[in-house]
Amino acid sequence: MANVTFSSPVLGRDVTVYAIAGDRGTILAVAKAHKIPIPFDCQDGECGSCLVEVEHLSPDVKCGIALTEKEKELLRQLGKITKAEIENAEVNDMPPRYRLACQCFVRNEDIIVRFEGDQTLPAQGPHITHAANRFRGGVEIATVDEFLGYAVKVEEDAALHFDELASKMEACGNGEVARLFRQLASFSRLHLAEVEKRAGSLDLTKLIPPDYVWPNHATPERTEIWADPSLSRLDGLKAALQGERRGYEFYRAVVAKTKSAEIGAVAEEFVKEEAEHVKILEAWITREEWAAKNAAAGETV
Repeated sequence: MANVTFSSPVLGRDVTVYAIAGDRGTILAVAKAHKIPIPFDCQDGECGSCLVEVEHLSPDVKCGIALTEKEKELLRQLGKITKAEIENAEVNDMPPRYRLACQCFVRNEDIIVRFEGDQTLPAQGPHITHAANRFRGGVEIATVDEFLGYAVKVEEDAALHFDELASKMEACGNGEVARLFRQLASFSRLHLAEVEKRAGSLDLTKLIPPDYVWPNHATPERTEIWADPSLSRLDGLKAALQGERRGYEFYRAVVAKTKSAEIGAVAEEFVKEEAEHVKILEAWITREEWAAKNAAAGETV
């Protein structure tokens, strides 16, 4: 048996429950079974709304930590995990401080799970995840021109980022994934050209927001994937999808928060475009997974 203690400002007091280790239940599953109000949305490691801090009461005991790629990527995006923590988890089986409740399985150990509660989501309007809220930059976008400056920064930064990853993959000798990143960079430049066309004669260089408005000085579509010779095309696509979803949610956040109907209407167009980009990447990933599955099935015949 494992004691799982939930602690949060939204609880009247700490609540300890008993979980049967080995039943593959996640922290979120245990919380839901005992009516503990950990916030959640997708339940698939994609949105970050179920972020929790996990304290292992035997911190020096190896726990066989299994971090999925999507959990690692999202924790990076939220600024809640370091490269050293990932290495310590994968090499030494030592747990990181923060986890996603929907991805973290209860082990045969006593833990304390801390969470803030569902305090950052709006009571009404479009749903915005915790990750998307971080990309509002703390600045109220006052004009359509200013919004276009933000859009230019997002697309330009994405193009530069994918080109940088492509160069690193070429240096690693992984030409296949390098070509994928070059293709993604060209897509971002097409989106950038569309924004510049919409801006017309505006001098967008005067409207681009400073780096400090973004968490960790990183725009929404900039992923934190690290170039590695073993990185697969599927890994690259999944990382790109994470960034594209964050871009989509950034524009949704603008729609939800702006007081200007004009800004909301323009931002809504970007929401629709980003939704299409997400669908395209999801389709690519589906094809890639299907091909990998059938290739593996062929090898076993």
